[in-house]
Amino acid sequence: MSKENPGVALITGVTGQDGSFLAELLIAKGYEVHGIKRRASSYNTGRVDHLYDHEGSHLNVSGERAGGGDNSDSQLNLHYGDMTDAGSLHRIIHKIQPTEIYHLAAQSHVKVSFETPEYTANADGLGTLRLLECIRVLGLTEKTRIYNASTSEMFGLNENKSLNESSYFHPRSPYGVSKLFAHWMIVNYREAFGMFASNGILFNHESSRRGETFVTRKIVKRAVEITLGRSDKLFLGNLDAVRDWGHARDYVEGMWKILNHTKADDFVLATGHAISVREFASKVFNRLNFPISWEGRGLDEIAIDEKGKIRIVVDPRHFRPSEVPYLRGDANKAKSELNWSPRFSVDDLISEMIESEMKLQKSE
Repeated sequence: MSKENPGVALITGVTGQDGSFLAELLIAKGYEVHGIKRRASSYNTGRVDHLYDHEGSHLNVSGERAGGGDNSDSQLNLHYGDMTDAGSLHRIIHKIQPTEIYHLAAQSHVKVSFETPEYTANADGLGTLRLLECIRVLGLTEKTRIYNASTSEMFGLNENKSLNESSYFHPRSPYGVSKLFAHWMIVNYREAFGMFASNGILFNHESSRRGETFVTRKIVKRAVEITLGRSDKLFLGNLDAVRDWGHARDYVEGMWKILNHTKADDFVLATGHAISVREFASKVFNRLNFPISWEGRGLDEIAIDEKGKIRIVVDPRHFRPSEVPYLRGDANKAKSELNWSPRFSVDDLISEMIESEMKLQKSE
């Protein structure tokens, strides 16, 4: 495709954090962008509302934007579908004939995957297989490239070392296991059918668009509420968990680079720097000029403010049945082959998330 007409892109999970940033990136590059959203009884398009025509913001039963048509100002075309429904995926792919598919949809909450393991496996594991089969059955193996969002959770239990594409996998959750199935299916279809199918093994990446149930957004939200006098304390799980946190904007650019590489392959995307949940929380409170200090150990560990008031406590309900202690990535392959490197540090990320949350809190 020419730079003026790079092609037709389909994003699964377009209403999520990564999907919204990716849609913006692809639209800016001139793609015709389509996204799949699940039907819900309430509006769930808040992250992408600015990308499509609100006069035609609802979808009709066929999945097309009602009122869209040739006169629509929408930059994003939404279609109803679900990763557990092969028929809807087949219909959408057959209709739009995408040149690139960015597969981001998943039940992505690790703790929740222990409570809904069958659904997680169906959506995350078999959902990826359904996409691959649609491409194959529709005869699009030479036309359509597919990017799959793999995850650092596949590494799971490791030796606290920097992890790259050759590191062994030992997932510790139904989410990680399901994603590993999807990862190897991508590799298998690449090798068996010659598909341009690539995996991005992404380490943790956050933003102000992160869902409130994820630990980084949870910490920022509650910390801002505490500084504004709207909340008393924050409840967290494993404070010792160490993660490699980056910014989602950097990582969606990496997705595009992976799918537009000269050959299909698998790449780790990471910052190479990792801190604990405890350190992340301290950075957030310090950035808010509300310093905290830590006392105690294990389940009795607490964080207190300068007046001695308890602000963070450990809640066993937030622990996972099997924990992943340490995840830090080595993205040297992506840096050398894709010319990709993260622009945002964890401190940049925290500053942006706090600024966004502060505006939101004050507006309410």
